[in-house]
Amino acid sequence: MSRFFSPKNSALVPYVPGEQPRDQKYVKLNTNESPFPPSPKAVAAAAEAAEKLQLYSDPECTLLREKFTEVFGLRGDQVLFTNGSDEALYFLFLAFCDENRGVAFPEVSYGFYPVYADLTHTPALAVPLKADFSIDPADYAGLGRMILIANPNAPTGLALTRAQIEDILRSNPDSVVAVDEAYVDFGGESCLPLIDRYENLIVIQTFSKSRSLAGARLGFAAGNAAVIADLNTVKYSVNPYNVNSMTMAAGIGALSDPEYTRECCRIIAENRAWVTGQLRALGFSVLDSSANFVFAKHESLDGEALYLELKRRGVLIRHFSREDIRDYNRITVGTREQMEILIRKIREIMEEEK
Repeated sequence: MSRFFSPKNSALVPYVPGEQPRDQKYVKLNTNESPFPPSPKAVAAAAEAAEKLQLYSDPECTLLREKFTEVFGLRGDQVLFTNGSDEALYFLFLAFCDENRGVAFPEVSYGFYPVYADLTHTPALAVPLKADFSIDPADYAGLGRMILIANPNAPTGLALTRAQIEDILRSNPDSVVAVDEAYVDFGGESCLPLIDRYENLIVIQTFSKSRSLAGARLGFAAGNAAVIADLNTVKYSVNPYNVNSMTMAAGIGALSDPEYTRECCRIIAENRAWVTGQLRALGFSVLDSSANFVFAKHESLDGEALYLELKRRGVLIRHFSREDIRDYNRITVGTREQMEILIRKIREIMEEEK
């Protein structure tokens, strides 16, 4: 780092994104992207919006908000659109956390949570998972700090029920409970229907996964109008034009084509079931995922070695080095063809290990 870098940030450990290689053609199963292109309606809408890029984007995302309220049945003042769901998460920390008001999240979860805690100097409580990697709602009762839970969780893919999230909400009436639903469309139970019942609930979603818009960067936070007003205060203090015109248009297009989204999710769920069965038949332990990925380990295969050998053979998966999950790999569910290639390569590796 340079001599100009602020000492307050000297201990930051930044988030490490998944590999985005440019030097080789891979079967890319490492960053939970959709294997399918965006809806044709999203592509057409974005192309049309590109013709007016000389103008600033609408900071209120008016047309996108109108479409959102039509689809989800919420009011316009109950949603804030962001540059990917990561920005929504950052706004949460800026709005509801500081040196004196902490945050709690699962010890094994999305890697950006502790990064944002460090960046905003927020005291963080990393709550251990149960032995089976599930989240116990009782561990979050009355913690007196913002609670942030990915549901389904990443990288495990395990999900809490809506009733279990309600237990957490009721036991923390004076704290924000944020539910990160990046993967909810693949088999989870969304908490959006609870927004009018709990003033402390914020639901965060992304268009990156189920709606195939990872490259567009579009997310949202939904909740009671007062907490959304808090997030808007942060947004207008950081970047009023945070969502660009093409992305807004693509979002409207995606929301206008729910059949396309449902079909993509159906195929991914079908492929998830297939690859889970194939991996288990090969001796892998695979968690019961409700997301667009699976979390798997094999007793006789080192997790990192498998990741490296698959990479050498042209298949990218995600390996995490932390001790409690280093035996596992997270594998994005792609097309059936991609899954068949993955299984074939794993079989080759296992045959050569004999």
